Amino acid sequence: MDGMPHDAHAPQLRTLLLTDLCDSTSLVERLGDSTAATLFRDHDRLVLELQQRWRGRLIDRSDGLLLLFERPLDGLGFALDYRRGLDALGQAHRIGPMLARAGLHVGEVLIWRNSDEAISAGAKPIEVEGLAKPFAARLMQLARPGQILISSITEPLVRRASRELGERGEALHWRTHGRWYFKGLPEIQEIHEVGEPGLAPLRAPRGDAKARRDIPAWRRPIALAAELAVVSGLIVGGWFMTRPEPAIAFSERDWVVVGDLRNLTGQTVLDDSLEQAFRISLEQSRYVNVLSDLKVRDSLARMRRPADTTLDRTTASEVAIRDGARAVILPTVSEVGGKVRVSLELIDPATAQTIYSASEDGAGLDSVLTSIDGVTSLLRSKLGEGQIELATNSKPLPQVSTRSLDALRAYALGQEAYGKGEYEQARGFYGQAISLDPEFALAHLGVTRALNATDHLQEGLPFLRHAQALRQNLTPRDQVYLDSWGSQVDEPQKISLAWMQMAKMYPDFFPAQTNAAYELAVLNEYARAEEFAARAVSPQSEFSALSSEHLGRMRLARDDYKRALEPLKFACESSVTSACVWKSVWNAAQGNFTEAEQAWPPERSLSVPYFDRVSIYLDQGKWSEARVESERLVELSHKFPSRSRQSLMPLAVALWSDGDRDVAIEELGRMVKLSLQAFAQPKSVTDRRGDAMTALYAAIFAQRLGDTKLAAQVEAALAGAPDVASLKPVSALAAVMRARRAANDGKPKVAIEILQPLMDDTEPVQARVALMEAHMLAGNREEALANANWLASHRGRSYGEYGCSWCQQPLNVVDSRLAQAHIAALKSDAGDQDVLRRRMDAQRSAPAQVLSSHSDF
Repeated sequence: MDGMPHDAHAPQLRTLLLTDLCDSTSLVERLGDSTAATLFRDHDRLVLELQQRWRGRLIDRSDGLLLLFERPLDGLGFALDYRRGLDALGQAHRIGPMLARAGLHVGEVLIWRNSDEAISAGAKPIEVEGLAKPFAARLMQLARPGQILISSITEPLVRRASRELGERGEALHWRTHGRWYFKGLPEIQEIHEVGEPGLAPLRAPRGDAKARRDIPAWRRPIALAAELAVVSGLIVGGWFMTRPEPAIAFSERDWVVVGDLRNLTGQTVLDDSLEQAFRISLEQSRYVNVLSDLKVRDSLARMRRPADTTLDRTTASEVAIRDGARAVILPTVSEVGGKVRVSLELIDPATAQTIYSASEDGAGLDSVLTSIDGVTSLLRSKLGEGQIELATNSKPLPQVSTRSLDALRAYALGQEAYGKGEYEQARGFYGQAISLDPEFALAHLGVTRALNATDHLQEGLPFLRHAQALRQNLTPRDQVYLDSWGSQVDEPQKISLAWMQMAKMYPDFFPAQTNAAYELAVLNEYARAEEFAARAVSPQSEFSALSSEHLGRMRLARDDYKRALEPLKFACESSVTSACVWKSVWNAAQGNFTEAEQAWPPERSLSVPYFDRVSIYLDQGKWSEARVESERLVELSHKFPSRSRQSLMPLAVALWSDGDRDVAIEELGRMVKLSLQAFAQPKSVTDRRGDAMTALYAAIFAQRLGDTKLAAQVEAALAGAPDVASLKPVSALAAVMRARRAANDGKPKVAIEILQPLMDDTEPVQARVALMEAHMLAGNREEALANANWLASHRGRSYGEYGCSWCQQPLNVVDSRLAQAHIAALKSDAGDQDVLRRRMDAQRSAPAQVLSSHSDF
């Protein structure tokens, strides 16, 4: 694309992308010139970054863009990333969603370069003309905000090539919007849309004076009137089998806010139970999304309203507008004529007016769950969900929840406590629900989740098994959720796949997106993890702040400092304390230690011991401070069993760094002993994976310090547990341990052969360290230098790698510093093999002996 021809008489086939930033003028008026200028500078940086990423040529810009691409897929990639980037810009500048229209077309154009005189007089450097240009402009003008429309020529080209985008390409939604007349074009054009789940409107474009849809004659008013008398019976029958016109401008997967239940019966048991029942019934829909109660309460807090504020018509409408929900639902239960009536109103939040209502009567309290099913089905139908979808995606409430209103109320209180992080209390409420109805599958699953949150998943296994036995009593979504939990316990090699599949099936079920991101991060697959974490950062997610912390951490682990900061700042400002810790780490990874210290949160706000401060001290060569901090963390970790074992690793690194190698080995021996004892206990394979990784990191570090006995103990334990030993990253760390043994036995080439297959960008940092040292021992200076450069330049990975819940982070950080010292030695005349061996022997005693000889440190 850099070599544009001067000859304007040779048409060239190119991909054209035209975009238009929606409401840009009103945005400037609202923000003011100065603030808007800052926003648009960030916008221009985004465009430049995407232009380089997707090999585009920017031809023109104002409120919109005109770009040329060699490949249609590059144009699509730019459009998709531009959609995401605008969304991130809007969040970063606190201005709400930023949207653009986009039209993508492939056609012949004439391209020529203007003369220097014309350019100096204000002309563009490159001119593009041809029928393809106004056609792409028509597509763009036809698009709704946030919509990407593509021509019929382009659609098969990009759809076929979209597999090159990996899982992202597989997740794309494609939709045809029929045939359209474009003013000035003789032929009817087929229009298509493409977009990502949760971002694409996937709605028919709105015609205007320059574009109108080709409607068959039988659908035109005159012909239709003549046909109505003949086919009215068929139309009435078809009405109940197809999607009716919605009562509100509602799109598939739009969001609703459920207001507080008005209970006019005087029966207090209905207060919490029926609100929960409405949610369960509505959440069966794959068409309607319900804003979680936790998210609603979070929004109230941001509106400076008490958490117990009644969610009435006015307040619920305000929340809906704030969180991008399309409608409000107000449920009521009352007694009318001796019967219990369940009713609801559908509210347009823009006007707070009722636009639809429905009710059902039943005999006694036992009828209310059936009545709720009835009114929610009527509502879902009115919003546009067809009868076939309703039948497919719905089960009776008594089946998918419980027949006991008392049990349902206890479950609702458990959900509320869980959402607040009060896991012990949540467990108690879920247990009460089970005592009232032992067949309440959701309550059994709730106990499992609550126990897992407090690091007691083993105790939750009987409840998980009971939920699995009651699988048919769950909604389709909850069945998939249960199956994913089953993989978490029984098939850890499939955990990430299970959560990714659920995330694709239910793109607005944010726990699945978050869990997929977490599991991929455990596997060091940070690029894929970032995709799922980014989807979980949604205004409608109750965990958007926590997901922002995840997103920032994924980007830090990819050494993408620029894009990591904003989500970390947002999460920290939203009272996610761990995000404040990672904001401090973000500074330290770039060598900004004063800023890192200033960003560290108050100790009283930290609910668990964090190892990061030890790493930051070690990064600065403050060996004694690191030692004191690591000893303090060991004391604090006693009440957290797994954390207590893991805390011995930062202590051992600090002791070694401070010159106490023998004491460090003793602590590593204690760490291996405790980890293998935990490993031998009956528990889930996932928990045993964590214990194995903790033991492996300790054994690998001990090998570096000259102790080989611990590695033999860990190897023997893994030999008796092949189901755990085969899992990533356990298998990768076991390979590092074998390679270390070979290197210690004077066989560096064997070590290299073991380690090299691991190098696929998901390898543990310690695998890179072992490979660098093996090359140094083998005299392979260039290869050793390449790996040292990798370690020195991936400081974000050194800090951000999950490993044994970051217990190996201090060792990674020290190694990133040592790598810089090794680079200097490898580049100097002292880089011969004997000197390098002596350097590695000195390193065994303390890294200070290696670092102190270099003025850089």
